[in-house]
Amino acid sequence: MSFRTRVLTAFVLLVLLPLIGFGIGIRTIVRDRLTAQYERRVAQVLATLERDLAQETETIDDRLQAIADAFVADNRLRRALRAADARDADRAYLRDFAGRAMRASGLAMLFVLDENERIVSSGHFRNEYGRLEPGLARGLQEGDTPALLPVRTAVGQFTALARADSIRLGERRLTVVGGTDFGRGFLERWEWDENVSVTLEPLDETNEAAPGPDRSPAVGAAVRAMPVTILEADGTGQRMARAASIRAAHAVAPLHAVTRSVDRWFFLGLLTTGVVAILLAWWLWMRLSRPLAELAGKTAALDLDALDVDFAMDRADEVGVLSRGLGAMAGRLRLSAARLREAERRVAVGDMARQVNHDIKNGLAPIRNVLRHLTEVVRDRPEELPTVFRERRDTFDGGLAYLESLASKYAQLSPGLATEPCDVNAIVRRVVGNMGTVPHATIQTTLASPPPPLVARGDVLAVQRVLENVLQNAVQSFGGGGPEGTVTVSTDVRSGGLDGSVVRVIVADTGRGMDQDELERVFQDFYTTTPGGTGLGLSIVRRLVGDLGGRLRVESAPGSGTRFIIDLPAWSTPIEGAPS
Repeated sequence: MSFRTRVLTAFVLLVLLPLIGFGIGIRTIVRDRLTAQYERRVAQVLATLERDLAQETETIDDRLQAIADAFVADNRLRRALRAADARDADRAYLRDFAGRAMRASGLAMLFVLDENERIVSSGHFRNEYGRLEPGLARGLQEGDTPALLPVRTAVGQFTALARADSIRLGERRLTVVGGTDFGRGFLERWEWDENVSVTLEPLDETNEAAPGPDRSPAVGAAVRAMPVTILEADGTGQRMARAASIRAAHAVAPLHAVTRSVDRWFFLGLLTTGVVAILLAWWLWMRLSRPLAELAGKTAALDLDALDVDFAMDRADEVGVLSRGLGAMAGRLRLSAARLREAERRVAVGDMARQVNHDIKNGLAPIRNVLRHLTEVVRDRPEELPTVFRERRDTFDGGLAYLESLASKYAQLSPGLATEPCDVNAIVRRVVGNMGTVPHATIQTTLASPPPPLVARGDVLAVQRVLENVLQNAVQSFGGGGPEGTVTVSTDVRSGGLDGSVVRVIVADTGRGMDQDELERVFQDFYTTTPGGTGLGLSIVRRLVGDLGGRLRVESAPGSGTRFIIDLPAWSTPIEGAPS
């Protein structure tokens, strides 16, 4: 930020910040007080609604109890329930019972259900006799919130505030379900203020109000909700309990009108004060800017390759002190730049030496295994030496070829990667064979078979180095005298995606696994949890996979082992005699 900008900013903030704080405080007080007033109104509406719902529920319960008592006392109804000796007149009497009882009690709906949840009498449709209402009685009896039930009538559909009561007739248990109309007119009774609305809102799976045609975006300054349950029928006719709420809300329009008025006057005062502050800041900057701009221009010319800028100035004031300090700083920078270049050269050489050392150790491992094996044969079974030598010669030659390839690569200043078809299965077999017998671990392979052939596009030596480092890391997870484990190497081809087909190699072990901190640092240079390790293996893997155009990820958890997943681009051009 320039000095001019700093001066302007300082003056503007010095003048405007107190004014902004005052305006925000006034606006906040007005908003908070209005919001508190709205919340009290909404809370009062909801409290009255809860009280009236409780009274309405008690009234429904009393009416259902009276209907249940009348049902028990009516012998004709009892005869109608015994299908064996029931007469047609008794059955008709039973079917008409709910309609008569509903009109006499003042209820808006009434069902009588048997123990199989079949309707034996309906208040609206006489022919609903025998229709199943699965889940209705259980949903009403088990819920601890007011239950709403969509009810179908001859003139349309309405929502009822429903309750249930049980009737015991000998060994049979019937259920009486009844309720009153819970429509829009019922809710409007509590809207005392034109800015207050009371609505029934279904909830989605996250218990948020589901969007619907009755939702008004102008509502929301203060909202209170009371939970209810809607018993809706699914596609099979089963009544399912769906969470909903009765929401009392105050509109935001009055609050917005007041805050807009406050904002308008506040903005006018802020604009006037800001113009005055900017003019004062501009005048002060003009008085101080010229010598500082000259120093800024010289400082901008500084560069690590151009540190010979002359900051000499014949001033005795603070600006002169600053110019002499900048000149001394430029001299120190010249000395530090020389030291930095030397340090960077040494770090680069050291990193290259560590990487060469790590790769040569990997290349010597199979040769060392072959020589150890031959030494054991010479000592224990000398007559088998020629046979064993022939069997292990390919591994020995492969190790030497690997080291020769490394030497050729590192002979270049910045070695590149070849683009050639790589038989991934063959490379996996070669790397696993070079590992030989590994203490504390068993290495298994699960290699995919063609079609299609597992041919990746890349560099054979680079792919081998990737697999060697990942496999060596997996084997090392079983060290320390712990239990033996298993390392599984599997290959596969994955098709599709924006990048085309890929050859996937998964190296999974049953070792100790890694926690989240280790997972975040696993590919960092020189980070290792293995005693004596260099910390370069997995960082080399990450770099090589990126150079090959592939993707690398790791999955692990403490005690659950580790999975390295390597995706290499597949060779898209058909190859004659492609290896399998």
